[in-house]
Formats: sequence, C-alpha cells, structure tokens
Amino acid sequence: MNILLVLIPVTLLIVIVAVAIFFWAVNHQQFDDLESPGMLPLMEEADPVERPAADSETPIDGEEPGR
Repeated sequence: MNILLVLIPVTLLIVIVAVAIFFWAVNHQQFDDLESPGMLPLMEEADPVERPAADSETPIDGEEPGR
C-alpha cells in the first residue's frame, strides 16, 4: 500500500505534463493540416535529382584504380 503514495503523485505528474504538451501543440498549430503530410510521399517530384553515373575508376574492396 505504501507504493500508492508514490504512484499516485507520479501518475498525476505524467498526466499534467501530457495535457500541457497537448495544449502546447494545439496552440502552435501542430494539428492544422493533417491530410497534406500523408499525401507528400505519393506526389511526384517536379525535377528528379540526377544521380551520377557509376565510375569505373572507383576502387572496390580495397583495389587500386586502373588495375
């Protein structure tokens, strides 16, 4: 029963912190647009980034170039 003297205040502290974080998030417009972030990965990029071609002179596994 003595553990309740510790658990109840700790639980209340956690609930108060969670409520404070929730209200902070609401006041800082964290929940304004819930649909757009989910759609971003599905949209195509306007200009895809060009990747450099594989260089045949690149050493592989410790080999020296030109061998």
